[in-house]
Amino acid sequence: MFIQTETTPNPATLKFLPGREVLGQGTANFPTADAAAPSPLAQRLFEVDGVTGVMLGGDFITVTKGDAEWHHIKPAILGAIMDHFTSGRPVMEAAGGAAMSGHAQHEGEDAEIVEQITELLDSRVRPAVAADGGDIVFHGFKNGVVYLHMQGACAGCPSSTITLKNGIENMLRHYVPEVVAVEQV
Repeated sequence: MFIQTETTPNPATLKFLPGREVLGQGTANFPTADAAAPSPLAQRLFEVDGVTGVMLGGDFITVTKGDAEWHHIKPAILGAIMDHFTSGRPVMEAAGGAAMSGHAQHEGEDAEIVEQITELLDSRVRPAVAADGGDIVFHGFKNGVVYLHMQGACAGCPSSTITLKNGIENMLRHYVPEVVAVEQV
């Protein structure tokens, strides 16, 4: 098994590409070791000293580190990923759906606007942030403000504020006139 790695715009995060499906659909974000209970793979990665976050995507794994240097922990991360996939264990346990990302459901007078927003996020934004090892999740729309949550490489990335304001906000305001701002939650 050959696992490729890619840098991300976030220097504390690397993207690992095992050359096979990880989740297939959606993402699962584990910002702490305690949150990793639904995923044997994420649990194993948190056993590597220095790992502070794990996000699983369709065909990638994003790992965030604390103060450790990549050249010290990268071999252990690669070993943990390889060991997991060769063991035949599942990436997620059957009860692991709670960690999966998705969009908050919205009803009422703003439902049509929310549908437009989530369609734009799914078709234009999520593929771009996934390429960088991250994900973005819609959390709500109120009084013209879209609330989003950045995950994986995007969480804590130095350029995430610029991406959110200059990229996502401008695009949403262009296509959905009711949007006046985008805020991170």
